[in-house]
Amino acid sequence: MKIRKNIIAAAFLSAAAISVPASAQVAGIATADTAVAITRSKALGTAYQQIGTLYASVAQQLQAKRVEINNLNAQLDINKDKELTQAEIDVAVKANSPLLKQIDTKQSEINTLQDPIVLAQLYAVEQIALKYEAAQQAVITAKKINVILTPDSFVWAPEAIDVTPAITAELDKSVPSVTITPPAGWRPSRQIGALYQQIQQLINAATQQAQAAAAAQARSATPAAQPESR
Repeated sequence: MKIRKNIIAAAFLSAAAISVPASAQVAGIATADTAVAITRSKALGTAYQQIGTLYASVAQQLQAKRVEINNLNAQLDINKDKELTQAEIDVAVKANSPLLKQIDTKQSEINTLQDPIVLAQLYAVEQIALKYEAAQQAVITAKKINVILTPDSFVWAPEAIDVTPAITAELDKSVPSVTITPPAGWRPSRQIGALYQQIQQLINAATQQAQAAAAAQARSATPAAQPESR
């Protein structure tokens, strides 16, 4: 898990930038996305940045391990097209290639290195998730909502019925910050684990968007090569 504070910060900003009409008044039926609401919360963004700082040296080790794995995979890439296919892996397995054992060892090392990072993130998510029901109830009461459904429950709906930003605002008030050091022996529940996976998918998608935007900006800032004058 490579932690880059600038990109992660941009990812959280990107996730928070999805606009919903601020003056929208919702009554009756509404929709909300738990994972999005928590991902957008200030407490989670701050916690992830703190974790990134705390484990900066570990992140560098993780990146180095991933480079090593990529280099090993390149040796298994028979046609050198920079894509390791299942057929190429099968060839390595049949030949009992020692590279496979090296890859497994390094992947195990990566898992060990990133365990404390993931645990800290999970603990941050849990603390916010524990406040979610109360935050949602506050929005239900304020907006006189009768039913809240997940976004997937709708074939189509206007943006005004999405109360996710309102729930995030309530979370920001009720849990402005969280600790990133779980108690000794703490382990997340299965539900928190599933929620964490959803949040990571959102962050990864936002990170990729931020990286693509940065790359596009860099390309546009680079002057085009001028033809040599004769």
